[in-house]
Amino acid sequence: MKETTIRIGGMSCGGCVRNVREALGRIPGVRVGTVTVGSATVSYDPATTDREDILAAIERAGYEPRAA
Repeated sequence: MKETTIRIGGMSCGGCVRNVREALGRIPGVRVGTVTVGSATVSYDPATTDREDILAAIERAGYEPRAA
């Protein structure tokens, strides 16, 4: 498992945290760690998914992943 922390723009409340947590939780091979307003830490299996899939899920949820 690899771990990464991603800064996320556009989050402002607990609902945003929930939306991001749920979006990340739907990705196969991802274990969601800490999600707070402005960032998320996840562990993922590189054989199943990659960081780009994680970033895309955040974008589909309506938020802006930023370079760490």
